[in-house]
Amino acid sequence: MVFDGIIVSFIVGFLRKGNLRALAQLKLKWGWIFPLLLVVQLAVFMLQNDSKFLGQISGSIYIVVYVLGLLFLYINRHNPGFILILLGVFLNFLVMVLNGGRMPVSMDAAKILDPAYVEILKESLYAKHTMLTASTHLGFLGDVIPISDPYPRTQIISIGDIVMNIGIFFFIQYLMVRHPAAKIGDTTSISFKGGEKQ
Repeated sequence: MVFDGIIVSFIVGFLRKGNLRALAQLKLKWGWIFPLLLVVQLAVFMLQNDSKFLGQISGSIYIVVYVLGLLFLYINRHNPGFILILLGVFLNFLVMVLNGGRMPVSMDAAKILDPAYVEILKESLYAKHTMLTASTHLGFLGDVIPISDPYPRTQIISIGDIVMNIGIFFFIQYLMVRHPAAKIGDTTSISFKGGEKQ
């Protein structure tokens, strides 16, 4: 859902006649950690079913990834939209940490998905998600919101996903439309040194 939010935000930004000039001046503290966390999370997701040990500790790895991600968002909270992104990620983190590092998924909501995915959840195979049951803590924060037609991608999202994507939208709109660099005319020459306008 995060990638969907980013794509929609850029499309809206361009429709508002925004641009990407501000990206040249974007400086985030610990900026290197975000792509690293994505790579780690993707690697664990792809390999955890091939390694019993990795599968057993994958929940803990996801929690560490979330903690570092929350720290990254907190130290950059002065950026527009980052407080909402932080809140959304925290809500997802909270429900995952209370349920063994897995995101609970509602079986009722999962009916819109491929039946094979539902079977995987029922069999409790190693994954980032787990089936929502009566013993699930704060289940309402899990993936309980189904999205299907007319939306182009069938999926299930959480309250945290919605809050996070609203924050992403505000941040990208700021970068593309309201940032000082975005307002500079196309014919204006900009020179940069160390990410600062001269």
